Amino acid sequence: MLVAFSVAPSGTGRADGSVHDAVAAAVKIVRESGLPNRTTSMFTELEGSWDDVFDVVKRATEAVAPFGSRISLVLKADIRPGFEGELDAKVDRLERALEGSEEPSGD
Repeated sequence: MLVAFSVAPSGTGRADGSVHDAVAAAVKIVRESGLPNRTTSMFTELEGSWDDVFDVVKRATEAVAPFGSRISLVLKADIRPGFEGELDAKVDRLERALEGSEEPSGD
């Protein structure tokens, strides 16, 4: 399964509203998990089994807790049994489609 998630605290008390320290704590958990992952400016993507992925999301969420009085978690999952390596494969198929070299596959 693939999961894209964003976790951030609110009520941080920071005048600039920045949450980068909290996000760094969450991303550290993800990177140390050993699961395939990618972080962009808005989300962190993670690939693995249901139990492994949600364990990491839970621990990443808990890592954000000390930074504010509330936590916001946004999560999107692509559950496709029998497929692995989709963190990169989905993007590869998209790039080939943009180049016009692949027929639609129903992704």
